[in-house]
Amino acid sequence: MSATGYRSFDTTVQKTDAILKEIEQEFGWPKERRNQSYAALRATLHALRDRLTVEEAAQFSAQLTMLVRGIYFEGWDPTGKPETMGLEEFLEAVRKEFTFELDGDIDLVPQAVFLALSRNVDEGEWSDVKSTMPKKLASLLP
Repeated sequence: MSATGYRSFDTTVQKTDAILKEIEQEFGWPKERRNQSYAALRATLHALRDRLTVEEAAQFSAQLTMLVRGIYFEGWDPTGKPETMGLEEFLEAVRKEFTFELDGDIDLVPQAVFLALSRNVDEGEWSDVKSTMPKKLASLLP
């Protein structure tokens, strides 16, 4: 018996849960810190989305699970996008939205998220995303 009664909903919940678990494993966080792994995913996705052109943001989103795609587009206003961001501005955008205390550098957050997402996003799409970014910022992506 499925949890929701809809296979596509159950699948997206399972895949999203796996992504959150991978983020937690990168930091050694227990499952009780699920809100923290969700916040890391959300903050990183929003910073990335705002850094990409509208076209590239849409192309990237097609690689995401249905639930993660909803998180990605939540509250998005494509006006004035892409925002010009180097590494420091990107990390500041993540820091602004990720309000939890963290042992270590804030750059570990997007690195862990990108690593978890890389298992669900086509390598060619990662290459497209990386090609739109300055070298230092692109270094965060797998």
